[in-house]
Amino acid sequence: MYLAIREMRFAKVRYSLIAIIMLLVTFLVLFVTGLASGLAYDNAASIQNMDATHFIMEKDSNHRFTRSRLGEQVRIQAGIITGQENVQPLGVKMTTMTAEGTTGKLDVTLLGMNPAGWLMPKVTEGEPITSGATGRVLVDRKLKDSGIGLGTFLVDQASGLKWTVSGFVSHESYSHSPAVFLNEHDWQQLQLETAARTETGESGDGKSYNAIAVKANKHQAKQLAAALPDSEIVTKPQAVSAIPGYKEEQGSLWMMIIFLFLISSFVLAVFFYVITIQKSSQFGVLKAIGTPTVYLVRSVSLQVLLLSTGSLIISILLIQVMKALLPGGMPFLLQPSTLAFTSGAFIVMSLAGSLLSVWKVTRIDAVDAIGRSAA
Repeated sequence: MYLAIREMRFAKVRYSLIAIIMLLVTFLVLFVTGLASGLAYDNAASIQNMDATHFIMEKDSNHRFTRSRLGEQVRIQAGIITGQENVQPLGVKMTTMTAEGTTGKLDVTLLGMNPAGWLMPKVTEGEPITSGATGRVLVDRKLKDSGIGLGTFLVDQASGLKWTVSGFVSHESYSHSPAVFLNEHDWQQLQLETAARTETGESGDGKSYNAIAVKANKHQAKQLAAALPDSEIVTKPQAVSAIPGYKEEQGSLWMMIIFLFLISSFVLAVFFYVITIQKSSQFGVLKAIGTPTVYLVRSVSLQVLLLSTGSLIISILLIQVMKALLPGGMPFLLQPSTLAFTSGAFIVMSLAGSLLSVWKVTRIDAVDAIGRSAA
């Protein structure tokens, strides 16, 4: 450690430039990671927030809620296997709404469910909806930015139905659109009105949903698959990945993050390799007077560790400042677990990038290095 610290103090400018480059790369990696996590959560927050382990969907729906349609009989059969208390109906419909008295349009996702069930999110403002009170909905707080408040009337363009905003919930969205929660009665009425307007010819007999949310273990999931051959049992991660655009969006962002890791490792490797070549004669002298190669290798590795750790700490502080300054509508999420994983990966990649310099140190011959220095 003594040699590593002394050298960094002696060549302040050289190591400061390396530290600045690492700081910028680290900040960019953390920011893009937070953006990727935030976009992923904003795309599927309502599904990820649910306590369900699996979703029952129609066969050949490609795990997409909007392509699935199930009847009441499926819910009853699922309840026999997992218990009625572990089964909840779920309706999902993306639509366009308007606030009564305004001309602006709102793209939202309607979610129909049992208000007393475990799928319903916690109300943060206003009053919850109930099964007995129809024509009332809960909406995500992001709609406040569009002028929606308690008591505002929302009109669905597809069905013409009108609901009153009863309360607000937080962090509820689907496919980047704010969620609007209906009770089961209003959901079924929506199905009937939409069918009538589109002239689908559906009779509307019986209840219908897009999926059945269940809490089930692996054994129960297999039983459900066997008992419901015309349906498919979808895990929560599968349902999230099937949301339109989710995999493509995340794939692009994580590809950027991976390349940033590789670039930072490559840049660090080049910098330290050049520095190591410039110090070949000094390393040769140290070896000639009996300094162990392990000590020199440890010195180079320690310099990399100190620079990467220091730049990482400063980057985390800058990210927290940036997070506080970002507008509320920007999807940015950097959870402690994600931050710890990203930080650990960056340090590992930095140390991996120093392996070329470490190899060069082990190959330095004391006699040759001193001879070149004398020449």
